[in-house]
Formats: sequence, structure tokens, C-alpha cells
Amino acid sequence: MSLRRFPTQTMVVLLVMLITGCKDREITAYRAPKDAAQPVPGSPVGMANTNDLPPGHPPIGGTPATTPADASAPMAGAQMRGGGGIPVVTEGNAITWAAPTHWIAKPNGAVRKGSYTVPGDGGATADLSITAFPGDTGGLFANVNRWRGQVGLAPIAESELQGSLEHLDTNGFHIEIVTLAGTSNSLLGAIVPFNGQTWFFKLAGPAAIITKEKAGFRDFLRTVKPAQL
Repeated sequence: MSLRRFPTQTMVVLLVMLITGCKDREITAYRAPKDAAQPVPGSPVGMANTNDLPPGHPPIGGTPATTPADASAPMAGAQMRGGGGIPVVTEGNAITWAAPTHWIAKPNGAVRKGSYTVPGDGGATADLSITAFPGDTGGLFANVNRWRGQVGLAPIAESELQGSLEHLDTNGFHIEIVTLAGTSNSLLGAIVPFNGQTWFFKLAGPAAIITKEKAGFRDFLRTVKPAQL
């Protein structure tokens, strides 16, 4: 179609409409905000609060740190307390005793059947231990010399053994008693065979306490008896 056929007025109207339409379509520019930076996986910000996770759920957003093995846990091949290569005396072989009232009971530990602190003058103390092991544990001679070494005394010959012992027969027991005065500490010891076991009663400490407790130690041994009596 030729524009020459339209009147001049018509051309003017069309021109005005074109100009008005362009103004209505004017584009408005705006600056869009940038997206917030995403936290890097594994970083503290990107990890979930472990308190909000159910029990046993692995940490989110990273690899959990390796936890070192508990130092208190037993190592492979190690024996738990009550084992450790230490023979255990059975309940059927138990014996009882009555300690003097001034002896202070303390925890037995892994080996002892009984354990007491024996107080002396000026805050000094001696230690009373009760232990038991199957068999004769090397025999009377070996154990007396072991105790002698603990207080700094030289071993004796086997021919001297009987002269170093006292004997006490009580409640069906034949008890061997030894008194050892060392250079710094002294010792009162008693060995009690019973039902294939050997029980050891040992009071060790400053010489003044051992001397003072000597009669009381023998009285204590007279209270020792089989549990069924």
C-alpha cells in the first residue's frame, strides 16, 4: 500500500501515535542484588550444629575428625583387672579376720584381699596388707628371704630358717610368723596355708610402729579363721 493515498492529516495522527507508544515502552533499569555467597562445604559455617542432629548421625558438611583411641581402654591381648596374670583365690577358700579398731581400712586394689593403714606417733603410718595365691608360691624359705630383701636385709641360709620363725596354732591354722628389723623399715609377716592357697599377712613400716604393734599383730592373727566357722 502506498503512503501517498493517505491525507496529510492522517499521516500526522499516525506519527503522534508512534511517538506516544515509544514513551509507554521506555525500559526502566534496576540493579538486582547479588546472591549471597554459599558457604564452602566442610567449613564451620556450612556445618550443622551437632546438637541438633539425632544421636549417631554423622556430621553434616564435612568429615568428622578422627578420635584417638581411649587410653584407658584395654589394648589387644591385655588382661582386665582381676586377671593380669594374678591368680584369683576362690570364694570357697575365703577366710575372715577382725582388725583392731585403730587400723584404718583402705581400698584393696587389684591384688589385696585386705588393706589397712596403721597409724603411729607424729603422723607416721605403717601398711598392713593381706594377699593370697594358689600353691606355696615358692615355699616358706623363699618368701622369708623375699621379705628380708624388702627391708634391706641379706638373705639367710635355709638352715637358719626355723630359728627365724615363730609358730602360732589357732582356729585350725598353723601360722608361721617372722619379725624383721631393717635399716629404715621393719616388718611383721605371717604365712597361712589354707586349702591349697597361701595367705600372707604383712605389716611394714617404721620400726617404732612395728615394735608397738607386735602384740596386737599376734592378737589380730588369732582372729583369722575359715569363713564357714
